[in-house]
Amino acid sequence: MELKEILLWIIASILVLNYLLSMSLSILNLLNLSETQPDELKQYYDEERYKKSQQYEREKSRFGMISETVMFVISFFFLIYGGYGWLDGWTHTVTTDLLWSTLLFFGTFALFSDLISIPFSLYSTFVIEERFGFNKTTLAVFISDRIKGYFLAGALGGSLLAMFVLFYQYTGSNFWIYMLAVFAVFMIVLNMFYTSLILPLFNKLTPLADGEVRTAIENYCQKNKFEITNLYVMDGSRRSSKANAFFSGLGKKKKIVLFDTLVNNYSKDELVAVLAHEVGHYKKKHTLFSMIFSILQTALLLWLLSVFINNEWFSLALGGTEYSLALSLIAFTLLYSPLSLITGILMNIYSRKNEFEADNFARVTFSAEALASALKKLSSDSLSNLTPHPMYVFFYYSHPPLLQRLKALQA
Repeated sequence: MELKEILLWIIASILVLNYLLSMSLSILNLLNLSETQPDELKQYYDEERYKKSQQYEREKSRFGMISETVMFVISFFFLIYGGYGWLDGWTHTVTTDLLWSTLLFFGTFALFSDLISIPFSLYSTFVIEERFGFNKTTLAVFISDRIKGYFLAGALGGSLLAMFVLFYQYTGSNFWIYMLAVFAVFMIVLNMFYTSLILPLFNKLTPLADGEVRTAIENYCQKNKFEITNLYVMDGSRRSSKANAFFSGLGKKKKIVLFDTLVNNYSKDELVAVLAHEVGHYKKKHTLFSMIFSILQTALLLWLLSVFINNEWFSLALGGTEYSLALSLIAFTLLYSPLSLITGILMNIYSRKNEFEADNFARVTFSAEALASALKKLSSDSLSNLTPHPMYVFFYYSHPPLLQRLKALQA
């Protein structure tokens, strides 16, 4: 067996193992659904609502397993039967320029991958989410979001890919150093200006109106020496009835965004508690350290890529007839996925630790009772799974399960 065939079957085996792992974890999570309602949540989950949350989790999981299976089968046979090599060959009939052929390859691949996923997104949004009373998205908004997403991905992703190709052409194996600098700047700028430049393309942001809630929030921030000038309400109800809040930015560019579904349905103390949690992320420098860890992850990925990118066997394994930068990138990405899984698990562990710390900050500086009440409501309103399997949590959860958070708040 030639080296290219060995590499092909290694990549195929990684795809299969990733799929089997995902399916196994989903099955474990489904089997862990409990018909016994947790006592801590009976105030917010009556028997009927609890059963509804179980049904919601089952439908989401089963549909997710079906859609993932379809995508796996398509990806597997596309790999085995030389689809990547065929696509690369086609791009070179259009243009032989390295920059434009690479952009064409990934642009075409991304577009067709997304088009395949559209029926699943439609069913998830307009059938499952609609059935359980969450969906507020219209077909016009769905199409508009998709089109905007294409332009945004083309502009940002295309620019980053173009810079990568140019650095590769003109700096050789040192391209990873220059590309790391670009990614670092990109991450910092995106974090600082996402709420100002990207989010308004999809949602309307308005300053939180003067009144009892804003006064309570400002008093809390003043007491805890947190300068707050950018406090916004987002029209999350345009797409879903689920509530949320998030923090972004650094320094004077920091912003806290509350969904209108949160502002309209939660008490003053619950809103201040949610904001206190977000302030905790800032005070504990979670955003900053998460960004640093992401940059370190990117450095590892780019350095390893610089070591293997010139390997002709990568291209041949994917059905190419000669070396191809695009095929090398695809092969490396697939081979890197086990390491990506490990770094993803580590980041989730770190993220869950951060959530406990932010909860504790809100408990100390404001109220454990108010935050617990808000968390229970958020869980009930979104019909979240109250009994996820520990292994599923370990691999996928960026936030601790609700009952763990409530127990920590009571400690």
